[in-house]
Amino acid sequence: MTIDLFASLPDAWPSREPIAEGAVLLRGFAGPAEAELIAALREITDQAPFRHMSTPGGQMSVAMTNCGSAGWVSDRSGYRYDGTDPQSGKPWPAMPSAFQKLAREAAATAGFAGFAPDACLINRYQPGARMSLHQDRDENDFGAPIVSVSLGLPATFLFGGLKRSDKTQRYRLEHGDIVVWGGPARLAFHGVAPLADGDHALMGRQRINLTFRKAR
Repeated sequence: MTIDLFASLPDAWPSREPIAEGAVLLRGFAGPAEAELIAALREITDQAPFRHMSTPGGQMSVAMTNCGSAGWVSDRSGYRYDGTDPQSGKPWPAMPSAFQKLAREAAATAGFAGFAPDACLINRYQPGARMSLHQDRDENDFGAPIVSVSLGLPATFLFGGLKRSDKTQRYRLEHGDIVVWGGPARLAFHGVAPLADGDHALMGRQRINLTFRKAR
């Protein structure tokens, strides 16, 4: 029997916190699905282990991998989506059904019905790792939102405007929190402050971020 992990959720998620026009923070939304998410994550990383990608500016402090038909990759020449893992030469692992379901449900709750992600970028933050302010603009479809799931250690999420110089707001993201942004906020600059040390009961000394996108 398949249990619908979201069947008991009300139409209006009680911790639905608007953070900008088109951007919503869903506190604890992924909590009911954590066991499935963690098990699926282990299977993905067995096939496509985490690695530190290079960028035109140097090596990233965040380790990454992907699942889905498109994977985000980076090297000294720039950024792009590719269906093949450059490390193994094989297609990226398929996106697990638990990942797809969570992304669709979160997007719909945030006001973006019909979201069908084909890419999930998986970031591993260990103490001290950070993500500088950036826009997600390598996708072909800016009409689809970004769905970002936090697992493990808490992190400080920075969310700004459409210019890098715009003021950023700071949000503490805990295990199970999801941020969704699209529409007028789709190209907002965002990032993550250096991760503080700690030890999460389920995830250990790390934060895992699942970022769902419609890349193609």
